[in-house]
Amino acid sequence: MVDLIMKDILGTPAILVGLFAFLGLIFQKKNTADIVSGTLKTIMGFVILSAGAQVIVQSLGKFSSMFNEAFSVNGVIPNNEAIVALAQEGFGTETAMIMLFGMVANIILARVTPFKYIFLTGHHTMFMACLIAVILTTGGMSGISMIILGSIILGTLMVLSPAILQPFTRKITGSDDFAIGHFGSAGYFVSSLVGKAVGKNSKSTEEIKVPKSLGFLRDTSVSVALTMVLLFFVVALFAGPQFIEAELSGGQNFLVFAFMQGLTFAAGVYIILAGVRMLLGEIVPAFKGIADKVVPNAKPALDCPAIFPFASNAVIIGFLFSFIAGLISMMFLPLLGLSVIVPGLVPHFFTGAAAGVFGNATGGRKGAIFGSMANGVLISFLPAVLLPVLGSLGFEGTTFGDSDFGVVGIVLGNLVRVIESNPLFIGVTLLLIAVLFALGWKSKSLKEAKDSEAA
Repeated sequence: MVDLIMKDILGTPAILVGLFAFLGLIFQKKNTADIVSGTLKTIMGFVILSAGAQVIVQSLGKFSSMFNEAFSVNGVIPNNEAIVALAQEGFGTETAMIMLFGMVANIILARVTPFKYIFLTGHHTMFMACLIAVILTTGGMSGISMIILGSIILGTLMVLSPAILQPFTRKITGSDDFAIGHFGSAGYFVSSLVGKAVGKNSKSTEEIKVPKSLGFLRDTSVSVALTMVLLFFVVALFAGPQFIEAELSGGQNFLVFAFMQGLTFAAGVYIILAGVRMLLGEIVPAFKGIADKVVPNAKPALDCPAIFPFASNAVIIGFLFSFIAGLISMMFLPLLGLSVIVPGLVPHFFTGAAAGVFGNATGGRKGAIFGSMANGVLISFLPAVLLPVLGSLGFEGTTFGDSDFGVVGIVLGNLVRVIESNPLFIGVTLLLIAVLFALGWKSKSLKEAKDSEAA
């Protein structure tokens, strides 16, 4: 029963999001037809989004193989799914318990603190729960105390992560209807700050002027397709026809294969955007029921592709420049005595694209370029620093990819090394969490005071 609830229900993001929509519609006392329709459309929207993500992941997997063959790159490729799969055998129960009670902690904290966010990105919740479980358990903690502390840490991250980004998310969307719940938030936050610093008077990526003769480039799908086909062609020429036709294409001409993979990637982006539109169209109104009944004024914190439709040009710019920064970082890592982190196309696409959107919101085109490059550097160096921490725990050779996992893993990993099972660790951690929430309340009080003065 525990496996059914944790892995098959709560561990399936589409069902988790659908459950929240279902509860929200019930709390609003909608009729049966609206409840069924809203719930199923929410789930379908997430399924469509996930299907598009899978298309992109498969296409980028081919690109990664071609890239490694073309340039003889050897190193560690960060992969969240791989390390979580490795950890499940030894830490599966701890991960499940921290995930479940972390979600409960998220709802409680959203109810009693100024941070009114419900984190709905289920797979990232599981990934972070796994990271926390591994580090705390290996640090000497176990049983109820470990689960309680891990759940509090996870629940705190689930409300603070969207809260930190929300001022920038509002700037992107022009509303306060939803937040971003994705553990790449450190990269997005840094990208927003970089954009603000470098992008004065820089025009938005969405205002790029296209000559009439190139008017077809205004169509996002066409511009993405042409960009990716060009990239696939370049890498295919370096990888060579022999490797591609023998290992990847099943005998199909290597240039035709590259052309089709570029178009497949573009199709994946199109599917993601369609899924996001359907998901947002249903989850935001449905979530009002939960906000009214359980957590007043709560906002759903959604996966990072939720902001892709708001700046589609920034999505591609962010991906490309985050990846370029990853390539540059790869050359500097060995000079600092760190493991070589081969740029993973999947984290660079999703977090790089989102960083591009955040950077564009604060600094236009310059912000999108330099902000996404800052993200690329972060998701290159943080995994490299995290790798020894995880390596000492028995997971050498792979590491988490997104920025928040690096930040949390490095901090927690080094704390448990120094303090190990000392009860002071629990006290210090809880005190730090209390200080963060106190700052949140102070910030809210100051804002309310300013608002009242303005009135």
